[in-house]
Amino acid sequence: MIYTVTLNPALDKTVEVKSLRVDQVNRVSALRVDAGGKGINVSKVIAKLGGESKALTILGGNTGKAISSALDSAGIPCLTFNVAGETRTNLKVVDPELKTNTDINEPGPVVDPATLDSALWSLSSIIDPGDIVVLSGSLPKGAPEATYATWTAVCQKHGARVLLDADGEAFKLGLEGKPYLVKPNIDELERLVGHSLPDQQSVIAAARDLIQNGVQRVVVSMGGDGALFITESEAIRAHSPKVKVSSTVGAGDSVVASLAFALATHMSTEDTIVLAMATGAANVMSEGTQAAEISVIDSLKDQVTFETA
Repeated sequence: MIYTVTLNPALDKTVEVKSLRVDQVNRVSALRVDAGGKGINVSKVIAKLGGESKALTILGGNTGKAISSALDSAGIPCLTFNVAGETRTNLKVVDPELKTNTDINEPGPVVDPATLDSALWSLSSIIDPGDIVVLSGSLPKGAPEATYATWTAVCQKHGARVLLDADGEAFKLGLEGKPYLVKPNIDELERLVGHSLPDQQSVIAAARDLIQNGVQRVVVSMGGDGALFITESEAIRAHSPKVKVSSTVGAGDSVVASLAFALATHMSTEDTIVLAMATGAANVMSEGTQAAEISVIDSLKDQVTFETA
């Protein structure tokens, strides 16, 4: 089983505004609302790929109820923990004229340590050896910065393989739990190491440092420039299909979903790379944080290329 963990979920409201202007009245030309948060996005993509996952999340207020209802409608089983306050709403502003994507993210409610402990205990009690746990996204207010390190260590103690997709201090401290796989984008990796990574070899070297410290696989996403798939013994540069971009929100989550699905179904390295790159490209073609259809993903697979780095 694949479990996705979203400790700071959101209702994602995506609006299209043509020629956005600061300090002026702007008109919305299109709008859509999706249940969101990185782990929830991962679960939505896994469902489109034909896989199963269970989404653990912490919800509050009417916004939380809306997310729970959306997950039920999508057929995604959810392990929900309630919290006082209102789950956040994140605004995504897409400007098709200027070709920009602007995120305005709320902080969300405070989550007390007792709720986090209860959620972790519930998850650890149902994990079986060989399961996959995806820890992704920002931490809620009230959560210790070492939360992902704690969750990673507990999940792996119960035999799960943990995929970590986080940023900043949550990512840095989460590495202390020695997750199986991490998927930083290039900016997140540069923030982690504290300096720029100007070329491919410097990115590989930074990833290998993580592997030396206990991570087994590192996937570094680089937007339109593709991604690097790195283990102790090999490094592969993959190139994304060239597609029309509708929204970049959730693109990284779709890659994480592909990696989790590939791991759960024992795909080869080559098939994993093709699926991840095609799924990432298909999802940037989709509006909002809706998951791309499998037919679109399949149509892009032949356009994925890769070589030894």
